[in-house]
Amino acid sequence: MEFKDLPLKKWTENHVKSWLESVGLKDQYIQKLYEDEVTGPVLMVITEDFLKAKTGMKPGQIELLLSKRNELLKSLQQHETQSNEQPVLQKKEAKESSAENKKQQTEKKNQEVSVVKEPDPAKEESSTEKTKTGSESSCKRDCNPRPFDTEDIDFKYVKHTVLQPESGIIDRITPCHEYKSFATAAQLDRQKLQAKFANEVLRFACGCMNVRTNGTIHFGVMDSVENTKHVHGEIIGVPVNDRDFYVDALDYIERCFKTPSEKEEARLCIRMPKFIEVIHRDSQLKHWVIEVDIVPTVKTVRGKIYSVCLPNFNEKSNKVQYDKIIAYRRVGAKTELISEEDKVAFILGMPERDSRREEAESTRHQNPSVNSEDLGRKLSLLLTCGKKRIDNSLKYILVTNKWEADSLECISFLLNMNIFCVFDFDPDSKSSGLCSQYEEHHAVNLHFLQDYTNESGQSTSEFIKHLHLFDQTSWIFCNGRSDYLGDENSCDEMTWIKTKKKHLRKAIIMLCNEILPKGSFVVIFLLMSPVEQPLIHTFHEFYVEMNGNDYIVSISESMENYNKWASQAQASCSLETLNCASIVGMKMSHVDETVQSIQPIKTRTTKHLRVFNKGLCSLKSVEEERKFSLEILSVDQCDDIKSVDEDFVKNTERYFYQGGKVSWEHFWLADNTHCGEIILRDAYRDVAKILDDILKWNPPKKSVERINIYHHPGSGGSTVARQLLWNFRGDLRCAVVKPSYPVTTVCEHAVQLREYEEKDRNNCLPVLLLVEDCDEEYIGDLRHELGNAIASMKINPSTLCFILLSCKRSHDPEKMYRALPLQTVAVTHKLTEREKKLFAQKRRNLEQQYEPQFILTFVLMSEEFKEQYIKDFVEHLLQGIDHSSLVTRLIRYVALLNCYVQNSYIPVSHCEAFLGLGVQNDRARQHHFESQLSEQARLVFVHLRENPAYISSIRIIHPLVAKEILQQLSSDQQQSAIAMDLLHEQVLFEHRFGRDYFMKFIRNLFIRRYKRSKGDNTDSFFSPLIEHVCNEEENPAKAMDLLKVAYTSFGKDPFFAQQLARLHYTHEKFEEAKHWAEVAKSHLPHDSFILHTEGQVYKKWFNVKYDLLGKEEATAENTAEIIGIALKATECFRASEKAAKSEEDLVNDSAYFGEIDVGCRLLQLISSVNVFSNESGHSELLQYLLTDHIPEEVKKPWHKLHSRLKGLQKSLCEALEWISEDLSYFQTDKSEEEEEQQNSKEQEHIYNPRKWLLRKTTVYARFFSGTSFSSDTHELELVNPEDLTPLMRRMRIYQLGGGNITTILSLLTDHKTKRSGEKLEQIINIYPEDLQKEKLDPIDLVNYIFCQIALGCALPRSQKLVTLQKLQELSLQLYKERNNRSPTSAFFLHSLLFWPDESQDMEPSQHKNKILMSAISTLKDLYEIKIKNVPPRKKRIFTHFYLGQGKGLDRFIHRSKLEKFLNGTLNERRLKWLSGEVWATPEITQLLKRVKGWTENGSVFVRGTSKGSKIRVLPLHSASVHDTNENVTFYLGFSFYGPVALHIEVLH
Repeated sequence: MEFKDLPLKKWTENHVKSWLESVGLKDQYIQKLYEDEVTGPVLMVITEDFLKAKTGMKPGQIELLLSKRNELLKSLQQHETQSNEQPVLQKKEAKESSAENKKQQTEKKNQEVSVVKEPDPAKEESSTEKTKTGSESSCKRDCNPRPFDTEDIDFKYVKHTVLQPESGIIDRITPCHEYKSFATAAQLDRQKLQAKFANEVLRFACGCMNVRTNGTIHFGVMDSVENTKHVHGEIIGVPVNDRDFYVDALDYIERCFKTPSEKEEARLCIRMPKFIEVIHRDSQLKHWVIEVDIVPTVKTVRGKIYSVCLPNFNEKSNKVQYDKIIAYRRVGAKTELISEEDKVAFILGMPERDSRREEAESTRHQNPSVNSEDLGRKLSLLLTCGKKRIDNSLKYILVTNKWEADSLECISFLLNMNIFCVFDFDPDSKSSGLCSQYEEHHAVNLHFLQDYTNESGQSTSEFIKHLHLFDQTSWIFCNGRSDYLGDENSCDEMTWIKTKKKHLRKAIIMLCNEILPKGSFVVIFLLMSPVEQPLIHTFHEFYVEMNGNDYIVSISESMENYNKWASQAQASCSLETLNCASIVGMKMSHVDETVQSIQPIKTRTTKHLRVFNKGLCSLKSVEEERKFSLEILSVDQCDDIKSVDEDFVKNTERYFYQGGKVSWEHFWLADNTHCGEIILRDAYRDVAKILDDILKWNPPKKSVERINIYHHPGSGGSTVARQLLWNFRGDLRCAVVKPSYPVTTVCEHAVQLREYEEKDRNNCLPVLLLVEDCDEEYIGDLRHELGNAIASMKINPSTLCFILLSCKRSHDPEKMYRALPLQTVAVTHKLTEREKKLFAQKRRNLEQQYEPQFILTFVLMSEEFKEQYIKDFVEHLLQGIDHSSLVTRLIRYVALLNCYVQNSYIPVSHCEAFLGLGVQNDRARQHHFESQLSEQARLVFVHLRENPAYISSIRIIHPLVAKEILQQLSSDQQQSAIAMDLLHEQVLFEHRFGRDYFMKFIRNLFIRRYKRSKGDNTDSFFSPLIEHVCNEEENPAKAMDLLKVAYTSFGKDPFFAQQLARLHYTHEKFEEAKHWAEVAKSHLPHDSFILHTEGQVYKKWFNVKYDLLGKEEATAENTAEIIGIALKATECFRASEKAAKSEEDLVNDSAYFGEIDVGCRLLQLISSVNVFSNESGHSELLQYLLTDHIPEEVKKPWHKLHSRLKGLQKSLCEALEWISEDLSYFQTDKSEEEEEQQNSKEQEHIYNPRKWLLRKTTVYARFFSGTSFSSDTHELELVNPEDLTPLMRRMRIYQLGGGNITTILSLLTDHKTKRSGEKLEQIINIYPEDLQKEKLDPIDLVNYIFCQIALGCALPRSQKLVTLQKLQELSLQLYKERNNRSPTSAFFLHSLLFWPDESQDMEPSQHKNKILMSAISTLKDLYEIKIKNVPPRKKRIFTHFYLGQGKGLDRFIHRSKLEKFLNGTLNERRLKWLSGEVWATPEITQLLKRVKGWTENGSVFVRGTSKGSKIRVLPLHSASVHDTNENVTFYLGFSFYGPVALHIEVLH
């Protein structure tokens, strides 16, 4: 229940939490107050001191909370005052007329005798009840009395429920009733209490016996209404300290009846007092109603009249005194004395009364009541909520206790029910109860109540994933588990209430308020054994959270169990309501058969899969469910459907032709001619041919193959993919991947599916896996994971194991087809001539069967989604639409989402809340929801059955229709205004069910940029909506306003603040950009991406300020501010770099590029300052930046900048080195549009980082080499190397491209090898001639040796080349001086230079072997640090060199040389490397040398250079490692991970 619907005193900590969120208190304080169990009553009295001391709350937040709390209390007081005005008037009127309604006094009391008056029951009510108003009293629930003259120990009354009014004679068998509140009398001492109790009982008994009617007198039930809080007949109850007081009070019979026969007969007619417990959910004190039944059977009382002298306690004499003997009778609802004048007539009528009594008694025995209720029909209606049969639209929650062995044989009906979870109170259920039986047929997740409390505060979607809800039935052991080895034992009722009840409550709140929408599930209580208190508490909690009993069903074979259950459960709802929703007395075997008869599929049917030998194996449901990340398609899929009716066929077809996904049932119906055929598009033939070709390849090319289907949205691409699975399910094992699961899980389940019921891992059928609408990263990871799994299981690498069928939406499918034509099929809106005929015929057939709105998407498809057709269709659709209606607003919102966010939808429950509709169950929801929509909305909305949120949702029938609707509605209201309205829809933002998904879509609407790498048709700088507002609407200010409101709506989300910073700096509003960057940083001070954005703010600011300087002369004074901004940018970038190093799960290198961009431009600015722009200025500038020297002209203007400027050269050098090293490790994935991007300097660092690095290195080096920015490279040749300082020499080398390994090896990518060779010679010339004499810095020495190796690749006959032995000798300096600061490239160099060479290493060398092994080990350790926790596939190892046939330096073949022999697009060339096709190219294999080695326990080894040593080599494609210990050969590559083995083959 929402907090708005409850009085403050009844608020739980959850209600308080919701209220605190609504007033805007900070999240951390809300969570603290929630953990401290601040409920409504606590909130009412909470103080400032408590908030300071216990929560650490800041003064501003305290002021907000207390002021809002006081406003709340004030409004509640005003409401109560208004509510109480009317009851006061009613009370006054009641007092005025009370004299007429009072019972007449039928006897005169002796004034000396103190008669105990009936009290005001308010005295015994709690303080909470005192606050109730008269209006509450008028809403009390009716109840029935205890069954007459029975010993029902389970019967209970519920406090404040109301019995029927007191009654008189009905038929003499049906008892009359009299009520006494007895509140004050119950507190009296024994003597007074017994006198009062006997007085009332004996008067009533005498009256009943004399008129020959059954009767019951009730003590603890209101008999007057002077107190307006209570009503006549209301159950109040009285405390009972000692039952014997009441039992012994009947001993007054001996003193009050005079003759022995009367005494005996009275004893026979007056039953012993019965004590019925009064239950109240909010009270721990026990109260009782005491009832005495009167049964005057005719054989006992025939012909007699009874008189009695009633006892009264006399206060003066402190004794019990007796009235005179008087006869009483029942007159209407009263017991009156029989006056002397009436006595004769009364005696004369006695035979008639005896006769009627006798007749009534005989009739009662002749016609016993028979329960003729149709329990079978009732059960069907309760479980289906009124439908003809059970289907998957409803989920079921079971609550049950211990099952007997014979009942466990009757659980077939449970096996085909869509059971979401089970609350099981049987500790032995797993070992010998229901769980053990159910587990034989279905997979279950075993949980305890505390698992559902979500103590970690996960979002709903995370919580669902964590517990695997919706995948398998969740089995919750509510009172321990006997077979569990952990600390989870069963306990008695009271211990359970103390320790586990709170967990139960949280679990039910979580289920009903966060996970399952109301109306989408039914709770079934299976009462299989005597009911205990915890089961009752479960009912109460469900009743409260589900707002009633509408979707709660009880089933009990035992009437006794049910009665006990019902007596306790009535505290929440009346017995009548419970009875209406209960099946009682029906044998479980009958329940089983009845439910099975309304289930759509056969029970205990078994699915089958094809096996390698072409036979079949059975697929058990439990095995299928354990592979929950796959939707497995069996050979006999859907054959278990029992019957097909017209509604089923129509609903299936309508859903598909209205825009939903095709279902397996639809294919089955078409195959069995229950409906029309599904059109096979030409693309199906193409993709089927590719699949056939893959299956026919002998031997197969790869163990994991891939087929791509790229399709326009709504063009039938998904249908083509599913048709392929359907038609190949008899030849392969087929499944659809659920992409919400991690690839490791999918891989595990896919491997299990492949090997299921097969004997030999090498002889299994391939598995065809459909992967829909996943980005390349996910598919790549899955492929990689499957490859690793195959390798680890020692499966022959030439065995085809898996075929990935990737089906993705694309804005240009034909372009994707051209990139990889051999494995790709494009599905577009354009139809071939053959298809046009098929679609035209199908359209005619469908138009005869269905109304136009049910086949709308098919009609659009048959029209090829022509732009003009869609435009006309939408224009016609929107004619006369009410622009002000809620439904039209909803259309706008859905269209906005569907237009900009792929695969977006809005949950139906959100829509219902928005439209103000009540809760509906799933069976009626669609009909009810659609009946509230306008005609236009009914046409364009399609109900989705399949989505990750597992809840009913809607979207526009097609993205193109959504786009056109949005465009046409924008003429009335701009898209920015629609988006702003959407952000202000509090109902949508606060609605719970499906909230995570809704919020994700809204977030993407404002934040997610288009990226080609993610499958979008372009790259965008902001979300497309924001770009539309900025560019199309030409209103950047509006875009900023949107993001500001979104920032607030999303709880001050720092990433919205980040976007605001980016948007402001893009439009050169730098102060505001700075503010929002700081806001984002205040939330996430260590997020590298947010810190990078802050750096970008200052970088853009610096660039704009610099550009504005223009032709104006740059002076120390007018550049000081600009330089300060640039230095601030570099500080921010360095902070981002530092943060990125500590982020273990991702690699963010963008700050290094930013720092270098700013640094290079800053150097340019400084060199243009008048002080440094003259002839001698550049050398003075270098002196200023590299030494302690400070020119006078800049000393004062730049006094805050000196120290930072003097560190500029070092920081730039380190950033360039970091990027070079990163590029040396990993392969850079350029986009397919690489050539188009080459001209964009803005994006060059992304699309061609090596080229960017070379360009920036040149700028940096040109500056610090002592030449000006305008200097030409040919001038470098004129300088004598001997005249250069070490720094200037290094800068000259940098300038020519020899400053790091990346730029050196990039020179080899020049198609003109002579040109790259000459440049390398030029670089080598700058180094000193005798490197042994003139010691170089380690980095410079590494670069020199790499220049030599590169020169050997470019110009193998160059005069500048030195021998391999010489390079080995030089590199020994690096080995001797190795330490933690040694560059990684030094170890890579050793792995290259000291690799065993048969022609050179005639004798074993322990020293060389030690250097090599040390280098390889260090490379591996450094790689582990570099890669962090990022999956290796996402950062593919880059192989720089391969071992060739030559000797010395000639044996090193650079990758660029091999690339020249490969043809095709970039994607095709990349695929050849990944697939190993490159090793089938003769020109390449002739160059490379095959190395001999061996495999050992899945690893590859070769001999080292010393005796007995072995070198472990990483197999680059692990799937190629042989499954046994074999001699092998392979091609050897050299990477920063160490040596790698490629194309491994067994040596025969």
